[in-house]
Amino acid sequence: MNTSKHRTLFPLLALVLIGGCAIGPNYKRPEVDTPANHRFAPTETTNSFGDLPWWEVFKDPALQDLIRTAVTNNYDLKQAVARVEQARQQVTVARAPLFPQIGYAGDIGRGKNSLINTPVANGTTSSSAMINANAFWEIDLWGRIRRLTEAARARYLATDEARRGVTITLVSDVATAYFTLLDLDQELQIQREATNAYAGSFRIFNDRRINGVASRLETDRAAAALANAAAVIPALELQIASTENQISVLLGRNPGPIPRGSLTNEPPFPAEVPAGLPSTLLQRRPDILASEQSLVAANANIGASMGDFFPRIGLTTFFGKVSPELSAFSSGSANAWNVGATLAGPLFQGGQLRAQYRAAKASFDEAKAAYEQTVINAFQEVSSVLISRQKLAEALVYDAQAVTALASSVEVSTERYLNGKSSYFEVLQAQQELYPTQRAQAQAQANELIAVVQLYRALGGGWQTPDSHSEAKAGKP
Repeated sequence: MNTSKHRTLFPLLALVLIGGCAIGPNYKRPEVDTPANHRFAPTETTNSFGDLPWWEVFKDPALQDLIRTAVTNNYDLKQAVARVEQARQQVTVARAPLFPQIGYAGDIGRGKNSLINTPVANGTTSSSAMINANAFWEIDLWGRIRRLTEAARARYLATDEARRGVTITLVSDVATAYFTLLDLDQELQIQREATNAYAGSFRIFNDRRINGVASRLETDRAAAALANAAAVIPALELQIASTENQISVLLGRNPGPIPRGSLTNEPPFPAEVPAGLPSTLLQRRPDILASEQSLVAANANIGASMGDFFPRIGLTTFFGKVSPELSAFSSGSANAWNVGATLAGPLFQGGQLRAQYRAAKASFDEAKAAYEQTVINAFQEVSSVLISRQKLAEALVYDAQAVTALASSVEVSTERYLNGKSSYFEVLQAQQELYPTQRAQAQAQANELIAVVQLYRALGGGWQTPDSHSEAKAGKP
């Protein structure tokens, strides 16, 4: 066979070797026990609340502006984006050995060595110069490099899913803190109204005491009720300031006031929020997807560790120019070149390679268990939030009924007291029951809103951006 045929067959042989199957197990998604429907889901539907983008879920304009600011400026999200870029570049690092590694080297020197017993170097001063280009190409015969690349790509995808998870957490944290702030505003308003009511009662009782109609006991009880109600206001104002600071940090800015609406004017969520099928949760929640990609990486590392048992075959080439005189280097004709192949493999490593292989398998078992646990936790979160929202809605109905009844009792008891038909303690008891119940009603309303936020997060919603949502509707990948 002549030289030209060798030159034709050699690249073809290399391509065949590279295109071979990678050693080790191919990834297969583990079987998980997926229920037919979420527990406590009111109805079975294929549509899911988590498919909606956050700007279609949260109708409050002030909340929408806060979320937009957060997803732009939040520092946790910026760190997550930077980690994604790091992982993406590591894919290129892992894939690079699939291609020839080409480099260059050179050295120039002048000196004397009288210890070398040669006519040229014995006591004489000489110069030398060399420059060369070299290349090395590892033939990925067993697929070790491809498995390492597969693992790096899976880690990159896992990091990107983690970024989506940070976005979901950020959106839900902003919404939760916002509704908490609205609740505190409402409670502060109720408490101020309660304080004013206690102050009015105190004035009435004090005037009656001065006129000799009421006793000092009634006046002192009214004064104590007024002081107790007023003492709650600073505590609520402290919670409001702390919540505003918390939202400011989520927005990536210094602490300051937060523009907001009111709890009474908050746009309601739908009466029934569809949870969708549990099977779709596996493709939507970022923590599940990230855990699966970690499992893919662990599976690929098994193949990479198996590849270490086999010899590594490489092609090397070298071409350069040498000259004994610096002045004659550019015009010199002394060329140096070499083309060859390398073969290196393990014979005895003290059990290192076998231990690395077993460790890779154990790492896969750990990642598999973590994936299955993540799936179960996701089902549990959705189920818990579904029942939470249902029961909070039921409690809110009873709170509203209690507030209506107690407000009427305060009016009746006050009128009876002014007409001399009852004592102050009847008025005080009615007031002390009304205002805490009003605050409980505000808390229940906010908790129901927060439960919907938690359900939206548990269903894997909130990571979408306007661009990604429009592309998904258009069917683009």
